[in-house]
Amino acid sequence: MESVSLWASDLSAFEQIALNLLLSLVILVVGWWISSLAGRAVERIIRRASQIDHTVVPIAQSVVIWAIRIFVIIAVLARFGVQTASIIAILGAAGLAIGLALQGTLQNIAAGIMLLVLRPLRAGEFVSVVGKGDGTVHEVGLFVSTFVQADGIYFTLPNSLIWGNPIINYSRNKTRRLDIEVGVRYGDDVDQAIDLLTKLVSARSDVLQDPAPQVMAMGYKESVVSVNIRAWANVEDYWNLRFELHKDIVKTLAQAGFQMPVPARQVYAVNLDKKH
Repeated sequence: MESVSLWASDLSAFEQIALNLLLSLVILVVGWWISSLAGRAVERIIRRASQIDHTVVPIAQSVVIWAIRIFVIIAVLARFGVQTASIIAILGAAGLAIGLALQGTLQNIAAGIMLLVLRPLRAGEFVSVVGKGDGTVHEVGLFVSTFVQADGIYFTLPNSLIWGNPIINYSRNKTRRLDIEVGVRYGDDVDQAIDLLTKLVSARSDVLQDPAPQVMAMGYKESVVSVNIRAWANVEDYWNLRFELHKDIVKTLAQAGFQMPVPARQVYAVNLDKKH
């Protein structure tokens, strides 16, 4: 009878271990599935919300997924009677050691959070990180951000380098001012040149009339009077307008008889052989 009782108790212990293994497997599979489902749900919510920047997607998705998975792992360990409080303490100590060893990485994470909170750049905007590169923002990640240059080449920058340098955002405002300097040779009629250029700029449909375009003499150079054209345009029209004006300015002034503003110098010859 005593041996039967021991066998029964051993069987009960085996069944308990098997049950714990089965429940742990179920918790792990379901928890992993829920974390992935929650990550996709967060992505859909953010992408549908127009007031939320889409650069938040990768970080928000990663935080939600791994927060759920950590709780799942702790729940699985608790099924086997592991003291989770001690594990959390060990993880905290390990996290501190890893944090000290990976200070640069943590700086990138902190910088990425600041970029997402203050949002000096957003996905789809053309920016210049002074001294580092220019390009359209593709993604702001947890550690690095990805950009696409005008020639289609991708480049990445650690978030700490972005946050630690001046950021010039060319796309944030809907409009942008165009400045073009034109040289009018001395001897040519500056008033006529200003009148021609004003008519040229004002006649274009892609030039905004509020603020109104301006053409004005700005200074004197070695062989020309510097005339400045200032015109406002929508951001999407800026570069096409700039290229078109550079072409049309030369044609308009040439048709009116203005000389090309080629640098010219007067040279005086002195006869040193002349006897006094």
